[in-house]
Amino acid sequence: MTTATAGGSDAAPPADKRPPERSERPAQPRPRRSVTGTRKIVATAFLLPALVLLGALVLYPIGYSVYRSFFDQSGTGFAGVDNYKALFTDDTIRTAVKNNAIWVVFAPTISTALGLIFAVLTERIRWGTAFKLIVFMPMAISMLAAGIIFRLVYDQAPERGVANAVWVGVHDTFADSAGYPKAHPLPVHPLKAGGGGSFVTKVPVRAGEPVQLPLVGVAPAKMPTDAKPAEAATAQSGKVAGTAWLDFTKGGGGKPNVIDTKELGLKGLKVEAVKNGKVVASAKAAADGTFTLPASADGALLRLPASNFKEPYNGVDWLGPTLVTPGIIGSYVWMWAGFAMVLIAAGLAGLPRELLEAARVDGANEWQVFRRITVPMLAPVLAVVLVTLMINVLKIFDLVFIIAPGSSQDDANVLALQLYRSSFGTDADLGIGSAIAVLLLLLVIPVMIFNIRRMRREGRR
Repeated sequence: MTTATAGGSDAAPPADKRPPERSERPAQPRPRRSVTGTRKIVATAFLLPALVLLGALVLYPIGYSVYRSFFDQSGTGFAGVDNYKALFTDDTIRTAVKNNAIWVVFAPTISTALGLIFAVLTERIRWGTAFKLIVFMPMAISMLAAGIIFRLVYDQAPERGVANAVWVGVHDTFADSAGYPKAHPLPVHPLKAGGGGSFVTKVPVRAGEPVQLPLVGVAPAKMPTDAKPAEAATAQSGKVAGTAWLDFTKGGGGKPNVIDTKELGLKGLKVEAVKNGKVVASAKAAADGTFTLPASADGALLRLPASNFKEPYNGVDWLGPTLVTPGIIGSYVWMWAGFAMVLIAAGLAGLPRELLEAARVDGANEWQVFRRITVPMLAPVLAVVLVTLMINVLKIFDLVFIIAPGSSQDDANVLALQLYRSSFGTDADLGIGSAIAVLLLLLVIPVMIFNIRRMRREGRR
């Protein structure tokens, strides 16, 4: 007979108190549900229309573009990589690639920098909101409208183009703008060609004898607004006096070499006295055309230098081959600096003010606070703005197509514009156009990957 130990630990429990034996078969897992409790099949049914649209509107065009880029112009012959070779051998396409690089480097950088400056400077002023509204307003304008506006702004004629009107106004403030282009004497006048575009008197002049210097070829509308009716010069003892005037009577009448009451003086016309090839005296005609030279001019030939007849300063050729790309980038910055300013201002409003104030208390000036604290803390926002604008300028088309005139469009060419011209132009080549589209996609992908990684890093913080 077996006896239990004192503690009873070796005693077997009664049969009716034993735990039931576990089944050897594992329990079946329950169907997994999403956070909202939706089954996978239901979620797939809802996503299917969007996936179909995504495939039809995005994936299929990309795939067909890649496929079409390996065929020739007709689409029937396999071209291999010839279309891609053309991207780097054709001068027009290489210009487009170069201009795209310029756009990617300068347009986002300048827009972001201006947006940062505007956001910081307007943070503390009372009318900062109104200023931000004005700067942001161009974003409400379409690219088409902005292109038309800046096509007029960059017009060569100062009376139409605002840029040249300002430029010419500043130039004429510091430089002499007087001039009578295309003015010349008649054969019966006492003047003859002097070489280099100048005119000289046929005979030397004498002190005390009035000199007449008539010219023609100036439209009355081009005369200075403050020009007065020409007056005959009065003889002066020991001096050479004379009159320079437009020998043309509006409406007809008048006689050559005779001052008529309706004829105007050539105000500002420069007159030089030349002896032995050297200028001994000079003067400028008054509003009535009269001028006076000292006694040293006695026996000299009077010369009207070529500077009198130069074309008036007409400003800068903003849409010429040299400046067309910087000019269009300027219009882009005008539109998108406001976008950068608004995003940066939103990030600036979220900065902890105690850090900025602590830096000022520690003796940092405003520039040090801006450079060492504000900019580093705004780095994520600046990255968002910069990357967004980089993606935007890679596909820039509207502004270049509208602003650049036909004579300069090749110099302002970009990949998106060349894609349009190659695909739908006179000599359309869909093979080349598809290759350009693939190249644009390849250029955008690295920027997109960088942006996605940056967003994920921000999400994990």
